[in-house]
Amino acid sequence: MTTSITEIETHGVERIPDEDRSARPIDLFRLAFGGANTFATCVLGAFPVLLGLSFLQGLAATALGLLAGALLLAPMALFGPANGTNNAVSSSAHLGVHGRIVGSFLSLLTAIAFFSISVWSSGDALIGGAHRLADVPESEVSYGAAYAVFAVLVLIVCVYGFRFMLLVNKVAVTAASALFVLGAVAFGGDFDPGYAGTFDSTADPLFWPSFIGAALIVLSNPVSFGAFLGDWSRYIPAATPRRRVMGAAFLAQLATLLPFVFGLATASIIATKAATYVDPAAPNYVGGLLAISPGWYFLPLCLIALIGGLSTGTTALYGTGLDFSSVFPRFSRVRATFLIGTLSIVFVFLGRFALNLTQSISTFATLIVTCTAPWMIVMVLGYVIRRGWYDAEALQVFNRRQRGGRYWFTHGWNWRGMSAWLVSAVVALLFVNLPGQFVGPLGNLANGADISLPVGLALAAVSYLGLLAAFPEPRAVYGPDGPRLVRASAADAPPITDSPGSPDGLSTTATATSPEHT
Repeated sequence: MTTSITEIETHGVERIPDEDRSARPIDLFRLAFGGANTFATCVLGAFPVLLGLSFLQGLAATALGLLAGALLLAPMALFGPANGTNNAVSSSAHLGVHGRIVGSFLSLLTAIAFFSISVWSSGDALIGGAHRLADVPESEVSYGAAYAVFAVLVLIVCVYGFRFMLLVNKVAVTAASALFVLGAVAFGGDFDPGYAGTFDSTADPLFWPSFIGAALIVLSNPVSFGAFLGDWSRYIPAATPRRRVMGAAFLAQLATLLPFVFGLATASIIATKAATYVDPAAPNYVGGLLAISPGWYFLPLCLIALIGGLSTGTTALYGTGLDFSSVFPRFSRVRATFLIGTLSIVFVFLGRFALNLTQSISTFATLIVTCTAPWMIVMVLGYVIRRGWYDAEALQVFNRRQRGGRYWFTHGWNWRGMSAWLVSAVVALLFVNLPGQFVGPLGNLANGADISLPVGLALAAVSYLGLLAAFPEPRAVYGPDGPRLVRASAADAPPITDSPGSPDGLSTTATATSPEHT
């Protein structure tokens, strides 16, 4: 059954019926790439220059961070087709029926943060370009109007749902990419690939911390999509080859080299021609970009701001509403999207005009990504150990307000996965080093380099595998072929039953020994 783009999507986090799953890997590519093909990514691309690297050094750091991030992210696309639901619900298999709220709140907070960043950066670029192009005043009223237009358009698209969002991103991917390529013409005459940066040589004691920091900033962008991929890939049929699904997610991140390199190249020009805009103490990439742009490129900049803000905002806010409805099942996806969208819009205005949270929310987003990375490791390793086998009915126990099932573990919590995530996230936060913003107690142990992400990733992998080996999970959570790499215990899992006060009519026939799986 094909759903019209003008028909409001009614599916929440319940398993998408097979007849409604008509999306293709290319659709996943468009959504993942479109959500990152924006000014927000360009700002991240400018960081190597802000940290003092040359253009070529920054390019190497960008390529390294993007490749590592894409490899880490790609397996997260597999849960959607396998289970027909989002990644937070799928995490029930590894963190427990109740433990899956970790993924829901991580994605909720990430989405609100990146929605805010997208609205602010795109709104600022739009008004800045309009001021240069048509003398539109750069006043709080103008900025407020731009933010309101972005936010309302995003909310409308998200309420209509997946098909409408997919249409928007089909247009956005092509249009924004073409406008970024046009930037090569606009800035080609001023660009110098030999831009030297501020380091005399790699022997400078601050070089490697800056290089590693730049690579990790880039890596954080793919990681930020980890909780969202299932929102989109759940519409892909389960029979789709895994390599195609992973390939779409991987290539979508590699494609973001376009906005990353645009940001890197233009930042090097800004550092040469308008250095005050790349002062690490008060960087203003958008302002610097407008300062060096030729007059004829102001309109393309406005279009990039409009298209990119709409694309990123929809991919972020759509997941927000979906996850809220999964944590509070009484809310439909539409009601949850409208509620969270409205609150997010209020937050955007308060943060920009009343509380001045623009820089703080960027720091907050970085900290949330630091906590998300270990969660992703638990999910990916869990997928490998389970051989990609899941019980779709048992994954929905929380949403149906039931009890029991394969993933009930200890009162709905799988303390193995929860412990691995929690310890790794806390330790990673201790190693965060964001000068002038947030420096953890252990943030200076690596000579000023921010090694929070690799520490969190490594610790999550070691601790999760160690806990599974020392305290085997019940045989019931594995498929017919049993676990990979670890052993299973003989413990039984309880049958699925209705909780007291749950709605009438919910199925209670599925048990932990049911052969049904996806």
